[in-house]
Amino acid sequence: MGTLSQDQLNRALIERQLLRERAGLSALAAIEHLVGVQAQEPKSPYIGLWTRLEAFRPQELEDLLTGREAVRMLLMRGTIHLVGARDALGLRPHTQLKLDRELRSGPFASRLRDLDLDEVAEAGRKILDEVPQGTADAGRQLRERWPDREHTVLGNALRNKLALVQLPPRGLWDRSGRAVCTTVENWLGRPQRAITAEEIVLRYLGAFGPATVMDAQQWSGLTKLAGTFHALRPRLVTFRNEAGKELFDLPDAPRPDAGTELPVRLLPEFDNVLLAHTNRRRVIADDRLGVVVGGKPTVLVDGYVVATWAVTKDRTITVDYLDTLPGSRQKAVAEECDRLRDWMRG
Repeated sequence: MGTLSQDQLNRALIERQLLRERAGLSALAAIEHLVGVQAQEPKSPYIGLWTRLEAFRPQELEDLLTGREAVRMLLMRGTIHLVGARDALGLRPHTQLKLDRELRSGPFASRLRDLDLDEVAEAGRKILDEVPQGTADAGRQLRERWPDREHTVLGNALRNKLALVQLPPRGLWDRSGRAVCTTVENWLGRPQRAITAEEIVLRYLGAFGPATVMDAQQWSGLTKLAGTFHALRPRLVTFRNEAGKELFDLPDAPRPDAGTELPVRLLPEFDNVLLAHTNRRRVIADDRLGVVVGGKPTVLVDGYVVATWAVTKDRTITVDYLDTLPGSRQKAVAEECDRLRDWMRG
């Protein structure tokens, strides 16, 4: 069992995240390879795919959303992700335990006490499948049946209890809208069918490995994955990180040398590269985690976060450096910003 350095883990992650070299994949193939794209901010998936793919155009993703081949919904860690239709139906059942725990212990728990949440969910399903709408709007209708409860509380119960998708125009590139929802079963015309925990772990390693059990749990929001890793051990290879923790990986997955050269990459807000491990130092120093929590887009130079970026009203790109970089590196950052600017204006 060999030891992998921090830079080796960084290079492996960058490679698997399609960030070393832009891939000649379709948007849907990339979304499925990445096991979903973080999507709290409606425009973020477009930037995340632009920075990873050779010829990505916004219309390609818009067509996936309007054509019901990809959806926006609560998934990993109870946050909004953009996923392909198959993963929407296969991953969402695994998220339910976390969302149920939130209802029992979250900020609305006391106001949901003594309420039959399954009954509320079934009533909400009928409302949202008949007329897609915001969860708060559905909550107002549910108050006719539960007048002693606030509509926002009832709407939040639906958000957690039902597998809801946010419908276009929410999440389109040139226009958007409020979060209007219906159930994933209604939108896709198929029932949920959970994929196995083993498949989730294998796909996670393919996109984010090598990784520890806790890394997989951090990314997914699932618990008790140690047994799944144990069952998969004969199919995996293992390493140690510099702290001595055991890392699991797919035998044939790429693990580039620590000195592999990497290009500048611009990441959108909350990119999964920054959120998919317990030890974020794989890509960002601990004292810089605030820029991720604050929802700032970030700049990778040599595989690590060194700056944040923003778009002005005229769609030029500004950069706020966290490190002092040599002129050659700053020039490379400026050139990548110009490429993004031209793409956004095109």
